[in-house]
Amino acid sequence: MPRLTRLHYPVDDLTLDNGLRVLINPDPLAPGVAVNLWYRVGSADEISGATGFAHLFEHLMFAGSAHVASGEHLSAIQAVGGSANATTSFDRTNYFETVGPQALELALWLEADRMESLNVAAENLDTQRSVVKEEKRQRYDNVPYGDQLELLLRLNFPDSHPYAHPAIGSMADLDAATLDDVQAFYRTWYRPAGAVLTLSGAVSTEQGQALAQRYFGDLPAGPVPAGETVDALPPHAGLPELVVRRDVPRPMIHLCWRTPSLRHPDRLAVDMLFSLISDGQSSRLYRRLVRDQELAEGIGADDFGLARGSSLGLISVRPREGVELTRITDEIIATLDEIATAGPRPEELARAKAGFEREWLAALAPIEERADQLGYYATLFDDPQRINNELAEIQQLDLSDIATAAKRWLSPEARATLRYEIAEGNHA
Repeated sequence: MPRLTRLHYPVDDLTLDNGLRVLINPDPLAPGVAVNLWYRVGSADEISGATGFAHLFEHLMFAGSAHVASGEHLSAIQAVGGSANATTSFDRTNYFETVGPQALELALWLEADRMESLNVAAENLDTQRSVVKEEKRQRYDNVPYGDQLELLLRLNFPDSHPYAHPAIGSMADLDAATLDDVQAFYRTWYRPAGAVLTLSGAVSTEQGQALAQRYFGDLPAGPVPAGETVDALPPHAGLPELVVRRDVPRPMIHLCWRTPSLRHPDRLAVDMLFSLISDGQSSRLYRRLVRDQELAEGIGADDFGLARGSSLGLISVRPREGVELTRITDEIIATLDEIATAGPRPEELARAKAGFEREWLAALAPIEERADQLGYYATLFDDPQRINNELAEIQQLDLSDIATAAKRWLSPEARATLRYEIAEGNHA
């Protein structure tokens, strides 16, 4: 039997009468408290013609509420030595602060005020719409490979699929959005029953429960839509390929597969397979492509970790100058065939597991990351205790699990390919 590491983070799990789920992870040695709110709404919940709303609210939520002026949320947290931010993804939007224990009530009051009474006004909408457009120009339009995510989603998901568009959304959709549209989105999704509040750090269970009840308990209840149920997509057929020519410093290739969704029993084996072939200089693909044959400058392999129906896994390689992309593809397919046929070597799997454990424990040490991980498990798995148990599940994976994952999910015939080539006139 493999050695199993079971963690013992205390997690109190409480649901208020209005539906808000509250998780409390006391850590008396922590210097502060992480406050983290996961809302069960992301870009996958948007409708056609109204994309980008989830990400827009990542900005609008700092634009003021009934008792807080625009920009005051962030400045109030910074004034007490804390930090605050927000992120948006396909399946959720989250907002978070880290403060000293003396400022915990301030952070909770600020979060509760904007959950109940966000100022979704025309002026705020126009301002934040402009902010999003500038973000798109800086992060997507004017950088090499900036359209990579959009192209990968287009290649791997049908147009009607919830994952067919990136969180930044369509600027045309944002331009067309009316104030009524945006206010309706807020009223639909930003309710206690659609959120998970996590407190991690210098707070006791009793204190956390009392404060959550004080600041959020009287917020009005109301239903939140269940996320759209989506069937798993079939494997790719016919080797679809998308070739684009761009002003980029190097050609690049992405091999893509439709992989199991977040809660599928095979997910951890696929994650381990990607780690085994790409993480670190001793990984099989890195040795083969970068060290031994000197075909590539760098490689990466990962899964998007998507929750609805299907996820997306990819292997990305940046070849050395003069190396044909087809040669890179041949080497990747040969590597996957070897693992599907013979499985990984025991020392490879042991090394990958050790790397997983090291990164896992390091990631959960900061209260900010721990609070975020608890919100993740509660929102997408309905099981915050996975924070203590998932590492043991990873450690129980064996050689045949990895071989089966390679055969079932990363078959050469089931791949799609995105190729970046250098536009004419831009060669070095």
